[in-house]
Amino acid sequence: MNQETKQFILDNVTGNVHRLALQSSRYQLVDMQLAIRQISGRQKVKLKIPLFYNTHDILYPTQLSVEQSSSESTAKYKSSLIKGNTLVDLTGGFGVDCCFMSEHFKKVVYIERQEELCKLARHNFSVLGKKHIDVIHSETEQFLIEMEPVDWIFIDPARRSKAGNKVVLLSDCEPDVSSLSELLLEKAKNVMIKLSPMMDITAAVRDLPKTSEIHVISVENECKEILLILKPEFSKNPIVTTINILKNNELQRFEFVLENELKATAQFCSTIANYLYEPNAAIMKSGAFKLIGERFGLQKLHINTHLYTSDTLVNDFPGRVFEVANEWGTSKNELKKLTEHITKANISTRNYPLSVDNLRKKLKIKDGGEIYLFACIINDKKVIVESRKSF
Repeated sequence: MNQETKQFILDNVTGNVHRLALQSSRYQLVDMQLAIRQISGRQKVKLKIPLFYNTHDILYPTQLSVEQSSSESTAKYKSSLIKGNTLVDLTGGFGVDCCFMSEHFKKVVYIERQEELCKLARHNFSVLGKKHIDVIHSETEQFLIEMEPVDWIFIDPARRSKAGNKVVLLSDCEPDVSSLSELLLEKAKNVMIKLSPMMDITAAVRDLPKTSEIHVISVENECKEILLILKPEFSKNPIVTTINILKNNELQRFEFVLENELKATAQFCSTIANYLYEPNAAIMKSGAFKLIGERFGLQKLHINTHLYTSDTLVNDFPGRVFEVANEWGTSKNELKKLTEHITKANISTRNYPLSVDNLRKKLKIKDGGEIYLFACIINDKKVIVESRKSF
């Protein structure tokens, strides 16, 4: 990168990249393609990876590699789970996970099949002071066969087909960790696998029977990733930990064993009570639909309506809590009264025949405000619950 390109990046770090790209003829000495990539990369990581944003000499790869990388908050959570002498990251990518996980290891090896990403990783790790990370350009499977045993292996298989479509089965990921699991466990005392939030957890555990821990991670109530930790000797029910990372970096945590959910009993309500509870996205993904109600003494609205209610407030519930104002029926007369009473609201549908968009069009209610409407089924009856956020 020449000095003119560096200066252009510094001068336009907050600029509109589409407009800047059209000005390339005005800056003959600027490598515009490189500059735009760096400006776009910095803009994308400002909130996602503050450490990288605040380190001015970091170089950024293509847009897809930045978008697919972990956020700083999820990378730090992974880092909190592992420690030892040696770690191998078999699918290095942009290097965010490797960077943060390296804090608890004496020696770390980053493996990546794309040579350009390896060059960027060497530069970025040097800038970040990560001198104990070795960067190796290699295919995952080939390096795995030849590598010496280590304490931990981390692997984040690609979750897109060659055509660019998202995949949801382990066997469709690249590399296929289900077929590599025995070799992975021969080479490491512990294996951490990062999976898409779209993955079926039950199917993944069935394909990877040595799974000892399952971590479902959400950030601000959006499910981001699933982590599986495998151990060679493990054969019991894995522990499931759901984590919701809040804006203030506090964690909503809910733990259980898969068997607990099978044995749990749901209590159902006949009508809505004073408070309505919506579990966070990580719990919803984990499938602890009966257990969450049992643990917190709540009644479920319906077997397929994953909302809960109680007469008295539960303060430490891991999710959103609403104070119920009214329960509306769905007859023409009731809906007419509702729309006369409410002109603006946040609408959600749970186990309901209409989508949010279709229901909003039907009710002609604007989006936003302090009122929350939950269209759902209670005791086999379609209702709309009017509520306001409690916390």
